[in-house]
Parts: sequence; structure tokens; C-alpha cells
Amino acid sequence: MAELYPTIGNPESGYKYEFRDDGVYLIVYPNEDGLPFELSDMRQILRDTGVYDYDVALLARIMREASGIAQKIAEPVRITEDQLNRLTQGDGLPIVDSEDYAKIIIDVSRDKMRVSVKFDTKTGTRLPTFEMVMKALEERGIVYGINEEAVADGVKQHGVFLAAEGDPPINGENAYIDRKFDLGVKGRPVIDEYDRVDYKNLNLFVLVKANDTLAIRIPQTKGTAGKNVFGEPVPAHNGRPIPMPNGKNTLIVGEHQLVAAINGQIVDTGTKISIDPQLVLKGSVGVSTGDIDFDGSVLVNGDVKAGFSLKATGDIEIKGSVNGGEVEGRNVAISGGVTGVNRCKVHAIGDVRVAFAEGALIEAGRDIFIADVAIHSTLRAGKRIVVEGKHGQIMGGLAVSGEEVQAKIIGNESYVITRVSVGVDPNLQKEYHEVCKSYKEGKKRLLHITQTLNTLSKIDMSTLPQERLNQINALTRSQFPIAGQLKRDEKRILELEAQLGEMKNGRIRVDDIIYPGSRLSVNSIVKNVQEEYRHCSLHLQEGELIVGQY
Repeated sequence: MAELYPTIGNPESGYKYEFRDDGVYLIVYPNEDGLPFELSDMRQILRDTGVYDYDVALLARIMREASGIAQKIAEPVRITEDQLNRLTQGDGLPIVDSEDYAKIIIDVSRDKMRVSVKFDTKTGTRLPTFEMVMKALEERGIVYGINEEAVADGVKQHGVFLAAEGDPPINGENAYIDRKFDLGVKGRPVIDEYDRVDYKNLNLFVLVKANDTLAIRIPQTKGTAGKNVFGEPVPAHNGRPIPMPNGKNTLIVGEHQLVAAINGQIVDTGTKISIDPQLVLKGSVGVSTGDIDFDGSVLVNGDVKAGFSLKATGDIEIKGSVNGGEVEGRNVAISGGVTGVNRCKVHAIGDVRVAFAEGALIEAGRDIFIADVAIHSTLRAGKRIVVEGKHGQIMGGLAVSGEEVQAKIIGNESYVITRVSVGVDPNLQKEYHEVCKSYKEGKKRLLHITQTLNTLSKIDMSTLPQERLNQINALTRSQFPIAGQLKRDEKRILELEAQLGEMKNGRIRVDDIIYPGSRLSVNSIVKNVQEEYRHCSLHLQEGELIVGQY
């Protein structure tokens, strides 16, 4: 069937011009290997057919999209048979006159923000002129950010030069929280004007009063759009908002200010800022108070008496001593000693600080700091045990930490047995033993239930009373929570084994002397001390326990 209107090109050549009654249309066909022609080829055809009034940017966009759809680019013109014959060959490609000039190669970056130009001198011996490069850029549809000075310099040399550059978008800034407090001072002993450290004033709490400003939210900003070399806008990302970190006992004032609702201690989890109320006891924890279990932080101006307990979800500071009592909190600071003939227990999720310990059990998730001596006590710390005050002595008992034990003296002149172990987090080890025990007991219970149900399955259920059937159904349902707990225990056991296996860098540091009778262990490698060691450090090196300099 004959064409209804003259055409130039075909699907094989990758393009087709259609000269219809209502205008000139162009089809550019998709090609995975890229278009086999350039914008200058398409413009040459239009000039040769007498089409001069058209949108170059539209022509460039049609080529970029290569949608295979006919799009109108100019008003109708009459094309003669002579023009049609002269402009087409057997393969439908346009005839383009060649000149003795190097080919202009235009490279547009993927983000359309940079245009580089180079010349292919294999196609011609003469370098293109400034006007030729500018015309090539125009034909490619590059209309923004052209650096004419760079083009003028570029035509004088053979190298690659940057001809145009768009304006990149400027993304907005994210919102952030400007905290008006510093928790970095927490836990640092106060230093007086004479540079003396006051271990009784441990600066444990960062306190605020009601209506104090805790934080200011700095809002996000909007981005500024850019423009690429084709003159197209490039959108920018606006900054991301952030929620106010309002936690317990705080208030939002306006839109961006967070204040304390009550007097208390700041607790910052990173995402929430809360105020813990502080319980202040003028006297001791004993007969007059009974046991205390408080949701917040506690300050005791006296002692914790024998047989009484003090527990808090926040930090605990005790101005006196703990004599046979039990203390449990987030961080625990005791100005006096901890004694109790194995009836005294202090436990902290974070750190424990005491003046001295005798016959006590002290456990800390992180560090234990003892300002004087630890005598016949059990010390367990996830990270460090530091006994470096006036005497700095660990004598008798057990000291276990995950990373390091520091002391002036370990043992004594009477060669009392003193055990010190590093390299294994006692808290992880304790949890590991507890989970293993729970797993073993759960397996035993589940096996007993399974065996019982197997025996009952052989009985004719229709002969049993309803009460007995209810008991069997309850026994059947009891399998599922046990099986679920077994899976969780098994997963936790694997996690704990991996964490314990990664601990390799334990160290014992002694500033003064290690006496014979001490039993030292670094990552399960044991050394029974038979002679005195002074100013030394013990660590593992290639699986061997090394005694080196402090």
C-alpha cells in the first residue's frame, strides 16, 4: 500500500520524517545500542526540505526519549519529489556533506549537569571553530551553563574541555536537637581549687529544676532546585524533620522548646529525654524507712543498715556506708565502705564506686572503682576493676572483669589466696550459665509432657470424664510456650557463646607488687604466682601469659 504522504527514513534507519497535511512529524525508534545518528543529521534534513521554524529543544527531547511515537515538530511544508529523491538512499539514511574538520564529540554526564567536548581528529585534520562547537551544543539541545571562554580555549587544543555545567541542587539541612546539658561531666569526681579530687563528691547526678530548658529543636530547611545543561529544573531534597525527644516529666513549649516539668535528674536515651524524680533521705535506710524500691534516683545522706535493701531504677548515691544491706540501681556511688561478712550485696547496671569493700559482693555491668582496699570480697565487672586509691590493695577473695583489673597490690605478705581473672565478662558468663540451665530444664519438662501425652493417646478419650479431658487439653497446650522458650534460649546461647568467644584482650596491671599465693587468670590461662612481681602488666601474647612492664 502506498504512503499517504511523503516520508524520509524508516524503522531500520532508526527514524522517520512524515510530511503530513497538518505538519511535519518525527518518529525516533528505540535502540538499545544507542541512536545511529545525531541531532545535526536531523537538522540537516529539515534544512534541506525547507523547514526552518521549529523548536530545537523539542527535537532534542524526542531523540532522547526515542519513544517510537510520531510527534509534530513543525507546521506543514510541501516537499517536492526531487527533494525526496535527493535526501534518501536505499537504506533511508540522510545524505550529510562531510568537511575536512575533526568530528565534535559531546559527552553529557549521566546526571545532565556537565558537558565535556573533545575532537576526533581521525575524521578530519582541521580543528572545529568556536562557532561550530557552539552550533553543535545548540543542536544537542544544550542551552544552559555554557562557558564560552572555556569553549574558546578548547578549540585551540586537542584535549577534552568542560563546555557547560549546570547548577546542582542544594539539599536542605536536616532538623536536629540542640541539647542544653552535658552528661559528659557525669560520674567525674569534683576537683577543688587546690586540684584535690574529692571522692566523696562524685558528681553523679546531672540535675535540673522545673521549667529549665532541656533542648531546642532546630527545624529542617528547604532545598534549592538546580538546573541542568538542557535548561531543565533539578529538584532538591528538603531536610528531614525530627520528632521532639519528649519523655517522662517533660513539656513541649511552643513548637521547638523542651523543658523540665519537675525537679529531678536528666536521663537521655538518645531518642527520649526524661526527668527522673530524685528521692532524698535525710537519714539512713533502716528501721525508720524499711526497704526502699523507688522509680527514679535516690540520694541517701546516711547509711544502708544490715538486713535492709535499697533498689532504684535510677542512680543511687549514699553518703555513708552499706553495712550488711543490699543496694541495686543504675549507677551506685557509696562515699563510705561496703561491709557485711558476705551478707552485703551491691549491684549496678553501670558503674559502682565505693571507698573500700570487706566481705562484700559487688557486681557492675561496666566498671567497679574502689578508692582504698578490697578485702575478702567478690568483685565482678563487665569492663574494669580499678583499686588505686590510698592503699589500692586486693587481698583475698575474687576479682573478675571482662577487660582489665588495675591495682597497686594484689595479695599480702601472708600469701593469702587472692584470685584475679580477666578476659571473660562475668555478667555474660553468669547469664550463659543461667540460660543453659533454663534450656536444660525446659527440654526435660517438654520431654516429660510428650511422653505423658503419648501414653494418654492410647486411652479411649470417650470414656474419660470432662474434668480429665480438660486436664489433658491443658497439658497439650502447655507444650507450645515451653517450645517457644526453648527456641529463644537456644538463640541466646549461640549469641552469648559468640560474644564470649570474641573476648581476647584481658589485662592485669599492678603498680606496686603481686605477692605469692595469688592466682591470676587471663582469658582462661592461669598463673599461680610463686614469687613477687613488681610494677608489671600481665597479658596474653600468642596464647602465652606474658609478664611485662606496667
